[in-house]
Amino acid sequence: MTAHFASSADYDAVIVGARCAGAATAMLLARRGLRVLVVERAHYGTDTLSTHALMRAGVLQLHRWGVLDGIKSAGTPAVRLTSFHYGDEIVDVPIKPQNGVEGLYAPRRTVIDPLLVDRARLAGAEIEFSTQLVDLVRSDGRVRGVRVRRGDGREVQITADLVIGADGVRSTVARLAGAEHYRTGRHATGVIFSYWSGTGFDGYHWYYRPGVSAGVIPTNEGLACIFVSIPQGRFHEALRVGTGDAYRQLLRECGPDLADVVEGANRVEKYRGFGGEVGYFRQSTGPGWALVGDAGYFKDPLTAHGITDALIDAELLAKAAAVGEESALAGYQIARDKRASRLFDVTDAVASFDWDLPKAQQLHRALSEELKKETVDVDLLDHARQQAESDSGASLV
Repeated sequence: MTAHFASSADYDAVIVGARCAGAATAMLLARRGLRVLVVERAHYGTDTLSTHALMRAGVLQLHRWGVLDGIKSAGTPAVRLTSFHYGDEIVDVPIKPQNGVEGLYAPRRTVIDPLLVDRARLAGAEIEFSTQLVDLVRSDGRVRGVRVRRGDGREVQITADLVIGADGVRSTVARLAGAEHYRTGRHATGVIFSYWSGTGFDGYHWYYRPGVSAGVIPTNEGLACIFVSIPQGRFHEALRVGTGDAYRQLLRECGPDLADVVEGANRVEKYRGFGGEVGYFRQSTGPGWALVGDAGYFKDPLTAHGITDALIDAELLAKAAAVGEESALAGYQIARDKRASRLFDVTDAVASFDWDLPKAQQLHRALSEELKKETVDVDLLDHARQQAESDSGASLV
């Protein structure tokens, strides 16, 4: 990518996808003075599958960016306690105020996604909804822009120094760029969830029994997202009795007390299911392109870390893209992998369901240690960039 002030392209960056990863990246790039266009095939403010839960590093990102106040203003409840239910044993973990953050939050995607879009626009980014990527534009072995189809059916070509794919697990940018998986997990979980009112929960609750897990995530409008998760191989068999019956049976199996609460609560939305996806790392940079969020790196949602990953990686990529050098983009991928590798392994082990309750507690302690390490550190990116520059193979560029 050439320096943005020297480019003759229409934009310094075109971002495909306006969810958490894409909108956050757009906001950060625009704040650095880059000319940014975001294209999103869905409409503004639409919902999407999500665990909602933000870990501390994700909340700290929003706080640092000046976005957390908007999350609070939308009525997102602060979470000050996380409870782990291992069979009949309960381990409570208080969420202590730290770095100006009083607790954790789990905003609906109809809250956080449009909020980040609005902040990106305020920073100067242009955002087009109902606009779909058709192809990448290439020249001299490099991606030079995109061809998109707008809502009225017109196709237009847009040039850019950098095209960023923030378009999820089945990323079109990744497919068109030929981005390959270079590391994959071994396990995936299937999930059924819905939203309930009148549960009385005001903290995160995670339930574990051999072969099944469940969770309670308080979110906006006094609702709780309550999910049940099982190994992917068991998912479709469980659904044979019907989604609602499977949900209630699995909740009862995992947490009888939780099942009792749900029986007395009001379901306000339909049941939703996700059949699971094995985690991966994709090649996430190349000449004129990069990937962020689930497009580049995905792990099982059982550990509820997807939004936090997206926000951290948006910052790493924005810093790298603002430098305007290929080595910085390569450094972004190295920095991301260094941060995420152990989290990926622990999550894959949790998703295996190959554990008894003492082993589950051990895995969660390992996960907690990794979460404590999470920061967006300029030195981490600079070190990774230097490593990329010294790599004689330069395979990440």
